Amino acid sequence: MPALSTGSGSDTGLYELLAALPAQLQPHVDSQEDLTFLWDMFGEKSLHSLVKIHEKLHYYEQQNPVPVLHGAAVLADDLAEELQNKPLNSEIRELLKLLSKPNVKALLSVHDTVAQKNYDPVLPPMPDDIDDEEDSVKIIRLVKNREPLGATIKKDEQTGAIVVARIMRGGAADRSGLIHVGDELREVNGIPVEDKRPEEIIKILAQSQGAITFKIIPSIKEEAPSKEGKMFIKALFDYDPHEDKAIPCKEAGLSFKKGDILQIMSQDDSTWWQAKHAGDANPRAGLIPSKHFQERRLALRRPEILVQPLKVSNRKSSGFRRSFRLSRKDKKTNKSMYECKKSDQYDTADVPTYEEVTPYRRQTNEKYRLVVLVGPVGVGLNELKRKLLISDSQHYGVTVPHTTRARRSQESDGVEYIFISKHLFETDVQNNKFIEYGEYKNNYYGTSIDSVRSVLAKNKVCLLDVQPHTVKHLRTLEFKPYVIFIKPPSIERLRETRKNAKIISSRDDQGAAKPFTEEDFQEMIKSAQIMENQYGHLFDKIIVNDDLTVAFNELKTTFDKLETEAHWVPVSWLHS
Repeated sequence: MPALSTGSGSDTGLYELLAALPAQLQPHVDSQEDLTFLWDMFGEKSLHSLVKIHEKLHYYEQQNPVPVLHGAAVLADDLAEELQNKPLNSEIRELLKLLSKPNVKALLSVHDTVAQKNYDPVLPPMPDDIDDEEDSVKIIRLVKNREPLGATIKKDEQTGAIVVARIMRGGAADRSGLIHVGDELREVNGIPVEDKRPEEIIKILAQSQGAITFKIIPSIKEEAPSKEGKMFIKALFDYDPHEDKAIPCKEAGLSFKKGDILQIMSQDDSTWWQAKHAGDANPRAGLIPSKHFQERRLALRRPEILVQPLKVSNRKSSGFRRSFRLSRKDKKTNKSMYECKKSDQYDTADVPTYEEVTPYRRQTNEKYRLVVLVGPVGVGLNELKRKLLISDSQHYGVTVPHTTRARRSQESDGVEYIFISKHLFETDVQNNKFIEYGEYKNNYYGTSIDSVRSVLAKNKVCLLDVQPHTVKHLRTLEFKPYVIFIKPPSIERLRETRKNAKIISSRDDQGAAKPFTEEDFQEMIKSAQIMENQYGHLFDKIIVNDDLTVAFNELKTTFDKLETEAHWVPVSWLHS
């Protein structure tokens, strides 16, 4: 900081600079919130106190001050001893009392240290019981605070020695630079550990307070220099290390929730990675199961027969685009369910663990990201889409579905449907041109990939409502989908808020709207639970549709942020 000083010895140099900075930075600050932050930061009293100290130190540094004497503490002791032999009046008593105070003694000691420039640390004496042959032994003393030491230990199966298994990046042991992987631990606070189990040693460490002394035989292996982790992953499952029986040290584990972004600090261990939450100021890493290890564990837990893709759907809303799903009534008379692109192993192959991600912000000249809405029958997807379209029909758009049924008199080709022949439809199915499709009363219905491209090409946000098992086929560089799960509230709230609402169970006929039944509510809740359990790792946002207006406002806010802020997306989307 001396370079910023005026060099005149006055206290105004840095003050003036601090006062001028917010005004100078104002043209470069985007928001009033940031500007307020700058004013608050540069007006902080503690900062001004530091500046004042800096100015004083800089002033005296320029004067090249020389200490009057180098032993103020010794002089004070001599003075106190001399005064003890004098008749004690009130002034002498007060001076003796002053010289005996700890803070005065400490001040004089610091004065002498600075005057003598004696800054070398005083190391603890070496233990007397070190064997002559142990010339490579290290005595390490670390001060323990509330954080863990950041190292795990294990017993070497061949030698029986207790060795350091891993050093947690950013932890106390790592920051000290004194303990390394492979070091053999002999003693902790003078207690031999050769015959103890790792669990017993961990208990000794947990009970230790203040400084902890280790007696260590250094490893002969050389460690590669550690590098700050540049890999970020999105967690696709919840994890609590205290419930994991396999983790080598529960206290060293890092807990996280599905959707959290983690920064990988080390992948040296094939079973346990080291990670921290992205953006966390604490440098200390924690253990998480590696992708391979977690996939293997989850694969062993999965039942042999998986739940089949969901067969629930939205009923149509009069005069509005409908997605291709069947109601309970339709299921009883139709064996064929709507399908997505053929993939015999798309469910069994997916064991959700982690996905490598990177920040992405849409550029002005780019197409909008595809927005995929997912939710159970009756949850209100169509109502939310309709409100979005009404709010800005120039900004939002929906796809026009294909069908093989005959066009009715009041319909126009390309408006309600794109009408094509059955042969052409089946050819397109074989060529994987449909996102999802199905058959109803001997007629095909489907949503094509080209219909999505058509909306995006008009520089609109495409709102697509599909079944959840279809989402994975849309997760491509081209579409960069943002998936929103519309979730129902509790069944009690459904009974309360939907008591006057109606539902149309027939998908394409002019069916009569009927009130929701208790069976509708129970199916909605059950379907939502299955969707979230099976496909929740694919959802970017969950919105509970308790109140339609509140849900719409949350959806609109989400869209605004999606278009202006950076979001985490799969690395594969940007590096394909």
